[in-house]
Amino acid sequence: MKKEDAALVCFSGGQDSTTCLFWAKEHFEYVEAVIFRYGQRHSNEVGIAGKIASEAGVPFQIFDLSLLSQLAPNALTDHTIKMDEKPPTGSYPNTFVPGRNMVFLTFAAILARSHGIYNIVTGVSAADYSGYPDCRDTFVRSLNVTLNLAMDEQFALHAPLMKKDKSEIWALSDELGVFDLVKTQTLTCYNGIPAAGCGRCPACRLRNAGLEKYLARKGKANVNPLHFREE
Repeated sequence: MKKEDAALVCFSGGQDSTTCLFWAKEHFEYVEAVIFRYGQRHSNEVGIAGKIASEAGVPFQIFDLSLLSQLAPNALTDHTIKMDEKPPTGSYPNTFVPGRNMVFLTFAAILARSHGIYNIVTGVSAADYSGYPDCRDTFVRSLNVTLNLAMDEQFALHAPLMKKDKSEIWALSDELGVFDLVKTQTLTCYNGIPAAGCGRCPACRLRNAGLEKYLARKGKANVNPLHFREE
């Protein structure tokens, strides 16, 4: 197997990373997935991710990074903090876990290198995100350079959703033939409720608004103009 034919997906079992998992299966001959347990309140995403990966025929590993939850207070790892339902004005939402994507991608690169894999896929998006600075394209590009320098390798960090809003991510899952799977089997909700979720947390608001937008656009595209012919 050539290096360019394999990829490791940072996987969480949510809408974005599941779409990326199947995007990777379209673009690479061999795909692995890794999920990180970091004390997140929606820890049942680990089991859901494992089920999706298994059904997709993708080798799956779980890494314990629970130390991350001890470094900074945030609503995703501290159940005593009431989660922001809307991002506060002028600051990050309290669901922001400082350094999370940096740590995840760094450990993913170390794992990938040990498996002879140099393509790493992440589901971050700057076009439609909850205010997280580590979802920006500049961050991904910068970390890619840092990882290459740190390990004297040529990793390629792929962020296929970077410029897509949530409705466009739904569209991509449809193009990949996994729309129903993403809609009914993934877990995006910060409160740990699969599919449409709680409907209140920031992740659910983004996911469900994007789905409504995509279905409305798809419905208009499928309308036969003859149906509106005047009698």
